[in-house]
Amino acid sequence: METSEILQRVRQIEIKTKGLSSNIFAGQYHSAFKGRGMTFSEVREYQYGDDVRDINWNVTARFNRPYVKVFEEERELTLMLLVYVSSSRDFGTRVQKSNDMLTEIAATIAFSAIQNNDKIGVIFFSDRIEKFIPPKKGRKHILFIIRELLDFKAESNRTDIKQALEYLNNVQKRRCTAFLLSDFVDPKDYKDALTVANRKNDLVAIQVYDHRLEELPDVGIIKVKDAETGFEQYIDSSSRRVRNTHAAWWKDRQARMQRMFTQSNVDSISVRTDQDYVKALLNLFAKRS
Repeated sequence: METSEILQRVRQIEIKTKGLSSNIFAGQYHSAFKGRGMTFSEVREYQYGDDVRDINWNVTARFNRPYVKVFEEERELTLMLLVYVSSSRDFGTRVQKSNDMLTEIAATIAFSAIQNNDKIGVIFFSDRIEKFIPPKKGRKHILFIIRELLDFKAESNRTDIKQALEYLNNVQKRRCTAFLLSDFVDPKDYKDALTVANRKNDLVAIQVYDHRLEELPDVGIIKVKDAETGFEQYIDSSSRRVRNTHAAWWKDRQARMQRMFTQSNVDSISVRTDQDYVKALLNLFAKRS
């Protein structure tokens, strides 16, 4: 992509996703992702219905009438985006590529976060850590992240989710909210890494994939290529047995992935590139509120 084209695309994404985060997600994001805890704010006179455990006895004794402590949420969060950048993210056959949707989802979450004064950082990963962007605040920082999402060139074609999660645990010393964005087509086991990462942080998994991973078209002999390994082969997509075998493979791997998320207590959503990710994000936020 040329520089002018990248800048134009960054601006388009900013207009779309900033509008979504302002008009739709701001309140939902705040309630779905809590701060680090409650901090003391002030005291006020006791009112009917207040918790007696919040009574400040020193102030009560001084004024000879009951006063309670008022707490407020310690709101500031650190938000980390873990985004896979292996070759399979460039796959797409309808509406938009996986990378385009991933970028829009990440930007929407990021703009929602800065409206709550949160910091945003990014880990780009393949089967290695490709790039780490430390958490910062502000619009300029998010625009830099969007540009990297659009134009980042990975050194490796493969995916290793376990390594990305382990890196998050090492680089992020304090608890954070982390979004793991991937198609989750990773043959290696990463369940233990999911569990550990979610204990240390608040981890959310977002799967973005093309519908052709789910079902093959009936178009005769076609050549297919694994974007990560480079392996190529011809298959007869007109064969019902071939199409059914592919569909069964995808259904089985999706079921195994969901079991991993459930066992690791990780909230997740799956979105096809021809579907509405706004509805999926709203459902995710509502489930957590």
